[in-house]
Amino acid sequence: MNTKLLTLFTILTLVFITSCKKEKTNITQDDSPAISVVVKPVSQNSTVPFISASGKIQTVKSANLSTRMMGFVDKIYVKTGDQIKEGQLLLSLNNVDLSAKLAQVKAGIVEAKAGFSNAEKDYVRFKNLFESNSASQKEMDDMTANYNMAKARVEAAEQMKKEVQAQFNYVNIRAPFDGVVSNKFINQGDMASPGVPLLEVESPGAYQVMAMVPESEISKISNNTNVSVLVKSLNKTIKGKVTEVSSSAKNTGGQYLVKVLLDNSDLYILSGMFATVQFPVESKEKQTTVLIPSSVLVKKGELSGIYTVSQTQTAILRWLRLGRQYGDNVEVLSGLNADESYIVSANGKLFNGAKVTIQ
Repeated sequence: MNTKLLTLFTILTLVFITSCKKEKTNITQDDSPAISVVVKPVSQNSTVPFISASGKIQTVKSANLSTRMMGFVDKIYVKTGDQIKEGQLLLSLNNVDLSAKLAQVKAGIVEAKAGFSNAEKDYVRFKNLFESNSASQKEMDDMTANYNMAKARVEAAEQMKKEVQAQFNYVNIRAPFDGVVSNKFINQGDMASPGVPLLEVESPGAYQVMAMVPESEISKISNNTNVSVLVKSLNKTIKGKVTEVSSSAKNTGGQYLVKVLLDNSDLYILSGMFATVQFPVESKEKQTTVLIPSSVLVKKGELSGIYTVSQTQTAILRWLRLGRQYGDNVEVLSGLNADESYIVSANGKLFNGAKVTIQ
């Protein structure tokens, strides 16, 4: 009996060892073909003699329209791109509550005027009696006080009416100037909240660039300085002039706002286009600048990165900290060294760890 049990145990042990060996030999390997890629060494620029700053183009005359009232949007009379005239009704909020309040105020005015009329008659009557010594001083004083209070109630009701009528300006949004509707932030039926933009209107014609300049360079920039502005999407340069230099960077993280008014041009400029302003001022920064083309950046939300090739011939995604824009190139502050290369194109979809072969 013991011999049979020993034999059975031996057989089971051999089967277990054999299965373990098979499992080890069945481990799959990545046999996918390598992706062919083109790499390029980092370009360096140590001869950037002038201060430059990136910014956005916007119209000189623009406004975000909002309301001080909370309510549902009853109707929107315009759409994005429509031409508008000053005083034109653009949007209205539901004003049932306000209309009811105005009706109450009007009723209060009628009541106050009726009370005043009655008090005025009593005042005139007692004044005549007082002058003929038929009423006491106390009675005359009471009638005078009653007359003045009734008069004050009429004035208060009239002022309340003006207040309600002024609130109608915030439920009926009108154009502040001639221009065009450049953006719509709300739809019919949505709830409007105080201070939240509803519409954006602009007056096309004059454009300016809002550029941010670091604190290390702002001291050399002054008003009325003539500058060159590169409109990136058009790849064209326009002349401009500095019209405003901010004296505080309290809420901009060490970056100072500089406004540049663009000269009149035949170029098809639109608000929101990106631009690079080049100031005719020698830059203090003499160190080597690492530049890469903006077109090779990998974007994921607020992050920007680039693919490089590891020593084991695999693609590695490296996140970068970027600086200023120089035409089609962007400055790399950290994440890529001057002696490294990066992938500019691939014959397939790249991902972290993908096998690559350099052309």
